[in-house]
Amino acid sequence: MSAPIPAPVAEAQLQAEVLAKALPHMQMYDDAIVVVKYGGHAMGGEDGARTFAQDIVLLEQSGVNPVVVHGGGPQIGAMLAKLGIKSEFAAGLRITDKATIEIVEMVLAGSINKQIVGFINEAGGKAIGLCGKDGNMVRAKKATRTIVDPQSHIEEVVDLGFVGEPDQVDTMVLDQILGRELIPVLAPVASAVDGGTYNVNADTFAGAIAGALGAKRLLLLTDVPGVLDKDKQLIPTLTIEQCRKLIADGTVSGGMIPKVETCIYALEAGVEGVVIMDGKVPHAVLLELLTDHGIGTLITR
Repeated sequence: MSAPIPAPVAEAQLQAEVLAKALPHMQMYDDAIVVVKYGGHAMGGEDGARTFAQDIVLLEQSGVNPVVVHGGGPQIGAMLAKLGIKSEFAAGLRITDKATIEIVEMVLAGSINKQIVGFINEAGGKAIGLCGKDGNMVRAKKATRTIVDPQSHIEEVVDLGFVGEPDQVDTMVLDQILGRELIPVLAPVASAVDGGTYNVNADTFAGAIAGALGAKRLLLLTDVPGVLDKDKQLIPTLTIEQCRKLIADGTVSGGMIPKVETCIYALEAGVEGVVIMDGKVPHAVLLELLTDHGIGTLITR
């Protein structure tokens, strides 16, 4: 009868087995670009942010070229409330006047961006904090939305102020960074043609960046498991055509519609696959990319 394996040895063997199983996935993503949209409610607390930073550093160390795009809606809302500036929303987007855009830029390109950069550097990585204005990376045009008046049922155009949508993406700055052990962390603030500033939805910004870079994967970290069917069960995989059908029949509704539309846009722009996933799951990014299991909904062409 063989002697029992000591607990520390058994744990080390388990770790070795996990690493061995991850090898095929590491080879699949070797030197590939993966854009990760992280932010909003998926950020969670500081512990979750530190775990996320460790995962991003591990990806970079394993040969992946990660690009982090972050949002920060809750943090923007908290700062506006602190300063006594009231937020208004229309068609799911924050109406951004001149006073608000200054706060948005300060919070996104300032405090949140540098916090994430700090966590990644603390975990052993080398992160660089940027926004869409740096090197004219993202030029945006004014976003337009329409809403239906509940009383008259007439469709009206809403002025969202300084809210933009990506119009042109110049990857020159990112091309200089990627592949050099540097991890870009991007805030979704973009330049206007006239030199002004636009607040861009982080999902949309990430989709534009991923498309321009021809990313292998775009991961949208949210606070839901992925795309759900009518019985609220997770749909593991979808195609663009299936996504459009789910939007048309009402299965995909509310805030999930713009996320799925971002996925379609990114895929049509050249991204190989997009995953909508729950960012609050510990090590969600590693589960999706480096294990057989995967999480969330993978959408492909």
